[in-house]
Amino acid sequence: MSAKLLKSGLIVSFMTLISRVLGLVRDVVVANFIGAGAAADVFFFANRIPNFLRRLFAEGAFSQAFVPVLAEVKAKHGDDAVRLLLARVTGSLGVVVTLVTLFGVIASPLVAMLFGMGWFVEWLYDGPDAHKFELASVMLKITFPYLWFISLVAFSGAILNTYNRFAVAAFTPVFLNITMILCAVYMAPTLEEPALALAWGVFIGGVVQLLFQLPFLAKAGLLVWPKWGWRDDNVVKIRKLMLPALFGVSVSQINLLLDTVIASFLLTGAVSWLYYSDRLIEFPLGLFGIAIATVILPNLSRHHASENTARFSQTLDWSLRFVALFGIPAMAGLMVLSQPIVALLFMRGEFSQHDVLMVSYSLIAYSTGLLSYMLIKVLAPGYYARQDIKTPVRIGIIAMIANMAFNLMLAPFLSYVGLALATAMSASLNAFLLYRGLKTTGVYQLTQTTLWFLAKLIAASGVMAALLYWQTPTLNSWVQLSFSHQVWRLSLLCVSAIVGYFTLLWLLGVRLAHFKANSVAESN
Repeated sequence: MSAKLLKSGLIVSFMTLISRVLGLVRDVVVANFIGAGAAADVFFFANRIPNFLRRLFAEGAFSQAFVPVLAEVKAKHGDDAVRLLLARVTGSLGVVVTLVTLFGVIASPLVAMLFGMGWFVEWLYDGPDAHKFELASVMLKITFPYLWFISLVAFSGAILNTYNRFAVAAFTPVFLNITMILCAVYMAPTLEEPALALAWGVFIGGVVQLLFQLPFLAKAGLLVWPKWGWRDDNVVKIRKLMLPALFGVSVSQINLLLDTVIASFLLTGAVSWLYYSDRLIEFPLGLFGIAIATVILPNLSRHHASENTARFSQTLDWSLRFVALFGIPAMAGLMVLSQPIVALLFMRGEFSQHDVLMVSYSLIAYSTGLLSYMLIKVLAPGYYARQDIKTPVRIGIIAMIANMAFNLMLAPFLSYVGLALATAMSASLNAFLLYRGLKTTGVYQLTQTTLWFLAKLIAASGVMAALLYWQTPTLNSWVQLSFSHQVWRLSLLCVSAIVGYFTLLWLLGVRLAHFKANSVAESN
């Protein structure tokens, strides 16, 4: 079991790595063209709204509700029943997403007013930042249709994942990054407002991603003609699971959106600084947390359908160990190397040394919650695979309310950094409550072996962070280096940290066999 999960996890992680690397290249290009000023704030805002809804409707609540039902139908009724289900879900999902997309395009000024309240107030009173609201309204008309395309992309990706074809869905985001880079390089110089080229890159990227996945669905015999099936029993089950999950699975995204609303009242650059730091957090989160969550949900769903509670618990334990193995050192490394990483990636063109400092502060704040973000990704499927929606929804609402309270407490003193720290704190609360719920119901509990394993990871990461801190130069010294020297120096720091970390783990008795054993519960 663990060996198969490890192989699948590594495949998804590798494909995700390609996508994330190109995503960083994309952000480097974006930073060079628009920096962290007013236009950047507006683009990141216009891009975040449809992405928020994408994670809410597609990758978030829908996938978590759809995959367990699909796995159950596949196990009990076969492929013909699966194709009928896909046709009815496609027809029903397509209508809902089409209506939401049309509303977003037509009512883009209303959406911009709701989520960019600070800019709307400036526009209403003809303030100096009034143009932000006008530009946001225009950009949303371009970026909102991305929701329609990417929802179908996430739907087809969930189908392929259920059939253990993880690589296709994991590789698909590469095309979004490529189209945005091409639009930034070739279209932006021809426009009066370069940020509009990035918005068109988002739109085109959605189209290309959907076209890429369709042949794989056809080859698997799973490309069906949509049918209206709103009252189909399985569609009804998905709807009932999905509606409350809109809150439960997407709390972190709701929190980020609330951060954007508050940041619109803060100084110019706040939205951009939060965006760049969040993007750097997304790199390890996608590489390990989301990749493993993608792999384990179909497996957990099958174990639940076959009533194999031992395998269910072992799968959760294996996934928790895996994300902790990489999440804890990644958290420590990002905190120590925040300034060199941000300077190397973004400090050119319109992106200044001041922006480097501002992004590094919010990156450190976000990093404190990196492991919690990952744990949410692997613990939540423990509920959704069992079609238990109410518990994570209740936990999600608690975490969201806590995030609002943390925002109100921290933002007046720490500005945008307080928003990032509040997000990390609410994520930690969310992860703790998810684990406590699994423990209380007897689904999963940390063993002494796993606790001892986590203690070793923390010790090794602490030593690694101390050595990194001692070797890392100050920002003023760092920016004096040439680009090639920065690349060489950061590469050496990262390689030495990785080698040192795994050497310490080896000395502490951690072995690769612990992740390849037939039963992770048997690992020492």
